[in-house]
Amino acid sequence: MTTTTAWRADPYDCALRTGRGPLFLRRHDGWLLPLEVERWCQAPDRADRSVLDRCRGTVLDVGCGPGRLVAALAAGGRPALGIDISPEAVARTVRLGGSALCRSVFEPLPAEGRWDTALLIDGNIGIGGDPAALLGRLRQVVSPSGCLVAESAPVDVDECCEVRVDDGRGERGAPFPWARVGTRALARYARRAGWDVSEQWTLEGRTFLSLAPQSSAAARA
Repeated sequence: MTTTTAWRADPYDCALRTGRGPLFLRRHDGWLLPLEVERWCQAPDRADRSVLDRCRGTVLDVGCGPGRLVAALAAGGRPALGIDISPEAVARTVRLGGSALCRSVFEPLPAEGRWDTALLIDGNIGIGGDPAALLGRLRQVVSPSGCLVAESAPVDVDECCEVRVDDGRGERGAPFPWARVGTRALARYARRAGWDVSEQWTLEGRTFLSLAPQSSAAARA
């Protein structure tokens, strides 16, 4: 089963409909990563606002989830689009007043190569289970003068594995590839994919990197 199909199945959509967890990513060995559904379904917090403050121009939120960031940008008159492979995530984003498409980042996207800012927040560096491929894809999506704001895992980790969405009550989704990368690993993948780290900050226990496309000369070096 594809990653796209997995995220369209319960229990993920069920959690977004109710705005409540518990919800986890379950690794094959039984290890559970809690997913912060309640926070995702609330208004942006202080850490989120630090991300929004760094957005400029047109903004693409990759894996927008229930849409709090897209809706906040739209409320401020900022041009923003969310993409997510979950129909429920897209529907909730639209209900909040944001614009969203049910689309994978690896599918054709509107305005490719012209986005001023792209966001990979809430663990979305894990999309596809291959951070190098994801960051390389976003080099095609973001403009040469744009930026990418990515959130890293709160621990020093570099892991690609197969997981399932699990509600902790016996309901599990289909397996799909996922990745978790800490700050050092994210910076390393970014440089290999043609990005430079222009800023790093931590707030509310969350760490973010702002990435800028490397110049052509630097990318060839």
